[in-house]
Amino acid sequence: MDIQEKLFSFQDLEYKDFQSKLIPNVCKDNIIGVRVPILRKIAKDFAKQKESEQFLHSLPHKYYEEYHLHSFLIAEKKDIQECLKLLDDFLPYIDNWAVCDSCSPKVFKENLDLLLVYIKKWIASDKEYVCRFGILSLMRFFLEEKTFKEEYLDLVCNVKSEYYYVKMMQAWFFATAFAKQYNSTLKIFDQKRLPLWVHTKSIQKAIESFRITKEQKQELKLLKQVS
Repeated sequence: MDIQEKLFSFQDLEYKDFQSKLIPNVCKDNIIGVRVPILRKIAKDFAKQKESEQFLHSLPHKYYEEYHLHSFLIAEKKDIQECLKLLDDFLPYIDNWAVCDSCSPKVFKENLDLLLVYIKKWIASDKEYVCRFGILSLMRFFLEEKTFKEEYLDLVCNVKSEYYYVKMMQAWFFATAFAKQYNSTLKIFDQKRLPLWVHTKSIQKAIESFRITKEQKQELKLLKQVS
């Protein structure tokens, strides 16, 4: 059984309908309808087979689930250089937020210095989901006390994009930054360095967060009103 047959053997048409509403920019004919936990299990099994290497070098794929499977296979790689090379090849083919956001290689945590080099390159990309993945990776690994530098806020602040899913990622990044690095992030918003849409959406998402204190939310509301 080839990998497409395997995926179709787990097809759930109701889930296909549901998924197509979440990713409207993906043609419904290119969605099989396989739930993510099943895809993760298939990836773990498939990673042990030689055919998986051929699959990783067979871009582009036809189905949404194949891209998910691809991202999960990359996430299983234990060699950081191999992982980053596969990502560089893969990211330009991503065409939706769900696949982009699902890819979180385990090996990243142990190789932050090298990862940061790639993050800066990804963030500078003019491709929507390459840029989004770069911002997402920066958010995941470089907002903690041990890894954070104020210059990382500048990296995301300096992104000027009209892509909706990049702007949404910027807002998510800054909402998270408010929760983890409030004072440093507040400077960006006091100076109104972001486009109005990103500024407003970031504050909205921060105010909705349970990680922001009541006092901080009141301060952010004032910033929103005068933005």
